[in-house]
Amino acid sequence: MSPGMATDSPLRVLYVEDDRVTALLFSQALLAETRIELRVAEDGAEALALVQEWRPEVLVLDAHLPDLHGDALLGQLRALPDLGRVPAYMCSADGEPEDLQRAQTAGFDGYWVKPVSPRVVLQALLALWQQRLSPG
Repeated sequence: MSPGMATDSPLRVLYVEDDRVTALLFSQALLAETRIELRVAEDGAEALALVQEWRPEVLVLDAHLPDLHGDALLGQLRALPDLGRVPAYMCSADGEPEDLQRAQTAGFDGYWVKPVSPRVVLQALLALWQQRLSPG
């Protein structure tokens, strides 16, 4: 959690997804949830620009972005102040064991295979929000 942020404030989630329909479906699934603040970027460059002024607490990255792979973007984001240890999830249609292993090796905390279940995403994000209320 960022210094000075209230523990009951919305969980800041950055979703980097170049497919607008997928991004819209993801956004719609979280729209009614007031405990989550979602921002969407279409590529790595937009994500890197966005985090200069808005620090996410969770990263959700598509594997195949137009400008770089999700693994490379995670490395760049994790090199920034306050983002080195934020939870990160790969979100991809690639669901082979080697894809999951690659994401784990790259430092992702979880892997969601598309089409992603809104219930699964919401459960994971609300669990992270809940952890802020009772750290330790």
